[in-house]
Amino acid sequence: MKNTLLHINASARNTGSLTRKMTEVLANKISKDLNLAIVNRDLNQTLPFVDEQWVSANFTAEEKRTAKQKDKLKLSNTLVKELQEARIIVIGSPLYNFSIAASLKAWIDMVARAGLTFKYTDSGPQGLLQDKKVYVAIASGGVEMGSEYDFSSNYLKHVLGFLGLNDVNMIDVNQYDVSTSSHHLEDQIRAIVA
Repeated sequence: MKNTLLHINASARNTGSLTRKMTEVLANKISKDLNLAIVNRDLNQTLPFVDEQWVSANFTAEEKRTAKQKDKLKLSNTLVKELQEARIIVIGSPLYNFSIAASLKAWIDMVARAGLTFKYTDSGPQGLLQDKKVYVAIASGGVEMGSEYDFSSNYLKHVLGFLGLNDVNMIDVNQYDVSTSSHHLEDQIRAIVA
């Protein structure tokens, strides 16, 4: 594991996004406190969906993959490597239509790979991404996190746990004054990273 912080943004908005502002301040504070380099992954930059060719390549043994199959998995391999090498993961996840953004689901589908981020055992699946802390900042636009209309926070905790990421801190961005200066917001979130 390297000294990196993986900063993932799933908001479709580049300006005015509450999750982008929150995670930027959070990632910068943590990286400064722990002397970590930040690796930024903006999921708003045309992340493809898993398709039949991807599935076929993924289920072909690595040594038997064609050049075309290797190319199909190239981005997925990069995303998995970013996760494997990160010490801390910060995810900005807006709530769209009561769930996560399609781009975040596409990222999850690209990184949930048997043999790389989880494995099957006699006692069931086991996550392979151990000893990492995750912060997930969710902005819901009024839907209370954990309510019956929030289909994102429990899903994210479950799928991250499936990958072995069990130290997950869910942050309800609506509880913070994100409209303030970055310095003031840093003061507000000090308790989150303590």
